[in-house]
Amino acid sequence: MKFKQCNRLHGEITVPGDKSISHRSVMFGSIAQGTTEVCNFLQGADCISTISCFRQMGVEIENQGDTVLIRGNGLRGLKKPDQVLDCGNSGTTTRLISGILSAQNFTVTLTGDASIQKRPMKRIMEPLSLMGAQINSINGNDCAPLEITGQPLHGIHYRSPVASAQVKSAILLAGLYADSNTCVTEPSVSRNHTELMLKSFGADIRTEGISAIITPADELYGQSIMVPGDISSAAFFLAAGLLVPNSEILIKNVGINPTRDGILRVLKDMGGNLTMMNVQMSGEPTADILVRSSALHGVTIGGEIIPTLIDELPVLAALSCFAEGKTVIKDAAELKIKESNRIEVMVKNLSAMGAKVEETEDGMIIHGGKPLQGAVIDSKLDHRIAMTFAIASCMAEGETEILGAECVNISYPGFYEDLARLKQ
Repeated sequence: MKFKQCNRLHGEITVPGDKSISHRSVMFGSIAQGTTEVCNFLQGADCISTISCFRQMGVEIENQGDTVLIRGNGLRGLKKPDQVLDCGNSGTTTRLISGILSAQNFTVTLTGDASIQKRPMKRIMEPLSLMGAQINSINGNDCAPLEITGQPLHGIHYRSPVASAQVKSAILLAGLYADSNTCVTEPSVSRNHTELMLKSFGADIRTEGISAIITPADELYGQSIMVPGDISSAAFFLAAGLLVPNSEILIKNVGINPTRDGILRVLKDMGGNLTMMNVQMSGEPTADILVRSSALHGVTIGGEIIPTLIDELPVLAALSCFAEGKTVIKDAAELKIKESNRIEVMVKNLSAMGAKVEETEDGMIIHGGKPLQGAVIDSKLDHRIAMTFAIASCMAEGETEILGAECVNISYPGFYEDLARLKQ
């Protein structure tokens, strides 16, 4: 797709439902008793992969579009699938479902697309094996395809070397089936959607500082879930509204969970004009966010804030090109093992547009204030990269072409339409 510079963005949008919460609603609803109703479900390719996997294990799931109904099979009611479970491009599906499958009474093979088959799975294989799981990388490279044979599981206290909600969640889900309590301690707190939602489904789970502790469950119980707008999707329009002159955008019903709101804190530190309206703090907190054009300055982004904005770092890197002074992104080596090596891909593509940016071992250094030029951008079929450069193109002189632009369907099927509407 081709994009050109724009003069103004104005209007109101509602971004799709949160991807993390949509995934979990299907997983937890499938292993609960009764019906779970999910409103504002994200109809992105990743979440559809999760639905497909659980349907193949005998769960009746009615996808009505905005609303999804899951008629759960109970904690121990999943059935052996007739074929390999295909997780598509979804790391969340692959890692979280592994925790559930580790305790079932059957053997199953998990696979995914070419990207998933390169992403590291040792980070879940090790702790699940410590719990007694039988989990094997078929190609012997600690990546999918994975063969999982369900086993009786034991509670453990696992000290994770990384702050990763996917690792934490895989272990906690296995802990539902264990013979004693399971505890996961992280270097810093990763997103806590699993803990909040499992509690609402009736699990005995608590948080103590940087540790999450779960007690084995007899059953979970179906719930009604309203999925807030995904802050990772809103991030692109937050950046656009700050950068494009004379812009004002109202983004409705955005999830502002404190374990996910790092981008709001960083944008305010950079001088961004953001106003929180209609704030709701019950369950998953939400707000409408009003963003206006702002003069921005560089900052250092690192430390404990990184897990709260890991998926927003690509768009923050692009935004930093237009801020005065230097922005340093550090402690973000996790970016190398996302859908693409996001450090390498961002540095290469920003440089192609004329940005002064340096790659480091765990992030990048961006020297802002230099005009960008349109260029041909290789998205590497990474949805966050494609959306980032669609936003960067709004401020770049000339034409920007994004290769593999359709990959935004992973998390935000209507992204380009929403962007076009704000340009009018």
